[in-house]
Amino acid sequence: MTARGTFRKAVEAKDLAAITSALDPGIEFHSPVMVRPYLGRESVATLLGVLLEVFEDFRYTDELVSPAPAGGLAAGGGPPAVALIFTARVAGKAVQGLDLLRFGDTGLVTGLTVMVRPLPAAMTLARVVGRRMEAAEGSGDPSDPVQH
Repeated sequence: MTARGTFRKAVEAKDLAAITSALDPGIEFHSPVMVRPYLGRESVATLLGVLLEVFEDFRYTDELVSPAPAGGLAAGGGPPAVALIFTARVAGKAVQGLDLLRFGDTGLVTGLTVMVRPLPAAMTLARVVGRRMEAAEGSGDPSDPVQH
């Protein structure tokens, strides 16, 4: 199974351990509502665990794969980028979204950017996830990206 297939199957199974094992230790996660990214496997796994709890009826509907870079892996190009389109609900509100995945040479996810719409659902997602992340991290730290 490909790295992108491993990540997708782990998310669909709601298997946080398998999702975490598909993440590069230096992963960078760009949230739809935070200015600064979440950095590192542990931080991103905590956030993804919260998202697994918050999203209701989550399902991927489409998968888009960029063409392989010129020359392929042998010429020093990285693996293609993958966009996984999803639908879900958060606190009863319908959400459409996209997970943009980048992979490193090891096949692990090095970059994950999430985009969601519509705005009212994104705002609800930000509130619900923000509260749960504060509780999960026990944080009152002003440098915490959840609070910015």
